[in-house]
Amino acid sequence: MHLLLISGSTRAASTNTAVLRTAQHLATFKTTLYDELSALPAFNPDDDRDPLPATVTRLREQVEAADAILFCTPEYAGALPGSFKNLLDWTVGGTGMDRKPVAWINVSSVAAPTGGADAHDSLRKVLGYVNATIVEDACARIPMTRQSIDPDGLVSAAAVVAGIQHCLTTLTNTLA
Repeated sequence: MHLLLISGSTRAASTNTAVLRTAQHLATFKTTLYDELSALPAFNPDDDRDPLPATVTRLREQVEAADAILFCTPEYAGALPGSFKNLLDWTVGGTGMDRKPVAWINVSSVAAPTGGADAHDSLRKVLGYVNATIVEDACARIPMTRQSIDPDGLVSAAAVVAGIQHCLTTLTNTLA
């Protein structure tokens, strides 16, 4: 079992990335935390051919090598963050997500008006284009605040950790 973890945030102290680091810490199987979001070039269909930019090649290789993918992305200005949408655009030309089990965790704060619903509606739409298999029971909204993160960058709030564990277990059970 190999799970790819992709954060839609480029923020250094991102709660989304902290959730995925925590998932990596909890996992009893191989995980890879994707870390080149900021390095991807802007998507241009004219560049979606060999030779691909090295960062795009690595992205597609990681997607292809994974048995499943777990996303955690914020909503920005009512949609997916541009850098994360760019990553998704680069996956459209590959076949790595075809029928691959995917899920997401939303950690918008309790005060967030839509709880990230618009971003996840957009994510759902894009994942449909790449023919990914959304594992609905593994997708979750687990509101948290920055105070839920320890100085080591992991989530410490018990309820949030339990929610992350539930998502991991549910997603990986689809592969058994």
